[in-house]
Amino acid sequence: AVIASLRGHTQGVSDLSWSTDSNYLCSASDDRTLRIWDIRSILPGPKPADPNADRCIRVLKGHTNFVFSANFNPQTSSQVASGGFDCTVRIWDVSSGRCIRAIDAHSEPVTSVHFIRDGSIIVSGSHDGSCKIWDAGTGSCLKTVIDDKKPAVSCSMFSPNGKFILVATLDDSLKLCNYATGKFLKVYSGHVNRVYCIQSAFSVTNGKYIVSGSEDKCVYIWDLQGKNILQKMEGHTDAVISVSCHPTENKIASGSLDNDKTVRLWVQDG
Repeated sequence: AVIASLRGHTQGVSDLSWSTDSNYLCSASDDRTLRIWDIRSILPGPKPADPNADRCIRVLKGHTNFVFSANFNPQTSSQVASGGFDCTVRIWDVSSGRCIRAIDAHSEPVTSVHFIRDGSIIVSGSHDGSCKIWDAGTGSCLKTVIDDKKPAVSCSMFSPNGKFILVATLDDSLKLCNYATGKFLKVYSGHVNRVYCIQSAFSVTNGKYIVSGSEDKCVYIWDLQGKNILQKMEGHTDAVISVSCHPTENKIASGSLDNDKTVRLWVQDG
């Protein structure tokens, strides 16, 4: 059941990110803003002092085009990174709502931003075919992981242990990169990804797996080490562009496009 509707954006929402303490949610929108929502009033546990306070506590303004990606710093609820169609990566101070760093990161839209687990660096991916690492404190580029014109990078993220980067590209492939050496160790294939920025994920609660949606309406699970497909889960009726793995249980959530409009929950075997 829906327990709350958070309203305020004037155009579509492309990404969401929880703060580590679970008190806040950040939304990224085509209206060129991000919004920070205080959701303590609608969840179990301590409530804010004023239960009638506006759930949107900050509107982050500065992007000059669609905001496509958002990610809370895992070490602090006071910092958010974002990426958008204005080709920038931005770092925001949540308490003030101020953009503390705007990085001219790419030559085409930024499709993903993701903090490493200690919050010190950010990985970004772009339609320009590059994947880059940024110092979250200074905004300097520390490393370029991929620097190809094609295919476009549709998603990039750090592994939970911070040692690897998973990069999705619009040629039906997922690549696992060793961050320290910059070398690609594994390639995962079999799914279909040519059009959409499909979110992938690590599942580490019961073994180590790579999970991704696919434009063939399925959810794929690969063995991280062996690269082989372990499961191809069917049921959606349109492209699956978002997946998320439960942090402590063997469960996967997946979301699909217009001809489906459902979120499905899958329980992993074993």
